[in-house]
Amino acid sequence: MHQTLRQNAQLIIAALMLLIGLAAPFIGLYPIFMMKALCFALLASAFNLLFGYGGLLSFGHASFFGTAAYVTGYTMKYWGISPEIGILLGTLAAAALGVVFGWLSIRRQGIYFAMVTLALAQMLYFFYLQADGFTGGEDGIQAIPRGHLFGLINLDQPLAMYYTVLAICGGGFALIYRVVHSPFGQVLKAIRENEPRAISLGYRVERIKLLVFVLSAALAGLAGATKTLVFQLATLNDVNWSVSGDVILMTLVGGVGTLFGPIVGAFVLVIITTYLAGFGSWVTMIEGTIFIICVMSFRRGLCGWLADRFQTASPVLSESEPLVATDAAKAGFRRTLSTPSIPLKDASLHE
Repeated sequence: MHQTLRQNAQLIIAALMLLIGLAAPFIGLYPIFMMKALCFALLASAFNLLFGYGGLLSFGHASFFGTAAYVTGYTMKYWGISPEIGILLGTLAAAALGVVFGWLSIRRQGIYFAMVTLALAQMLYFFYLQADGFTGGEDGIQAIPRGHLFGLINLDQPLAMYYTVLAICGGGFALIYRVVHSPFGQVLKAIRENEPRAISLGYRVERIKLLVFVLSAALAGLAGATKTLVFQLATLNDVNWSVSGDVILMTLVGGVGTLFGPIVGAFVLVIITTYLAGFGSWVTMIEGTIFIICVMSFRRGLCGWLADRFQTASPVLSESEPLVATDAAKAGFRRTLSTPSIPLKDASLHE
């Protein structure tokens, strides 16, 4: 029952956020700002799925974001394909890259895993820097046409473009919500909390980690492809390590392991970089100060802190439910070995 109440509360918050998103163009919020924030919110949520729920810290998510941006931009500009096919190709390219990166990196844990992803991302950055024929080098791919969605909707119209981005990002958030609350998500949390026990229960941990890595890469690619359509531009900045750093910062500020934390964190950082641009390089100092304050005062980020306050005020929701691995098996998630059912009572849910 407690789990149901928690999910209902999340659905209510999601519905309110959707209403705000639908009304944004009519209450004075600049569409370009909202589209930029939504794209980075989806990127941060994809990273959070891997790090917050899978316990895998990646420094290479800019690779998936930028690869999808290049593929979408190149195919739309030089092949003349429609925007939906361009976004699909960009997302698939990011997923394929995720298979390679994931296969090479998931055999390592902790800081070694993070360093492998960073090294692979930097190698890809220098490859794109040299591949002028595909990426345009330092100039990037510019003046990418938006075209007509499904041959009907003219994306050069600001409102049409905005609601298209809102629908794409909303679909991405819904997919993450479904994954987190699925048997696969429960097993993923069990691996994060106690990987040796998950192995002892018979779960094929490496396969599960590779699956979530590829899913996270595909969602990051979806964000990158959508961003390209919004700004009609794909550059080396999209694959730079600083984008991976910004995503980590967004997630930590909003709240690691929370559904809405990365969204809040993305909006906070986009607001800072957009509305404080007049301060020049001082924006970096402001970002650093906010990061330090959040780490020192809100260890679970802004959303984590609010969730703690809400749970304190509502004892019904404060009781943590034990994560029982057999629940996942009963729901259809297969184990490879026949082992006794052992409840993971020490696996706390962060959501």
